[in-house]
Amino acid sequence: MIYGNAGTEIVFDDRVLAHLQIVIGNKLRRRESFFFSWKDDAEQGSGRSSLWLDPSIPLYFKYFGSKVPVVNREWLRLLADSANSGGGLHYIPEPELSSLA
Repeated sequence: MIYGNAGTEIVFDDRVLAHLQIVIGNKLRRRESFFFSWKDDAEQGSGRSSLWLDPSIPLYFKYFGSKVPVVNREWLRLLADSANSGGGLHYIPEPELSSLA
């Protein structure tokens, strides 16, 4: 994901990125601004990062593969609930199928 004119690049695997694109796209389509936060990888110091997402700021989703992943609707719901909260969208890992039953 590449954000803003400065080209801030945030790397997620394709499956994660596809789900984030749906949730982020829905918010921005409604002209809603919000924070997006995630935990950084150990190579980046194991901290956390946040971006202020706004419909007026360029956003580019770049995938490494050509296959579109199957969408996990429960994961989308969890991400969307987070995005609609006061704290903004927080990346959460995909729930395991056994925890969805």
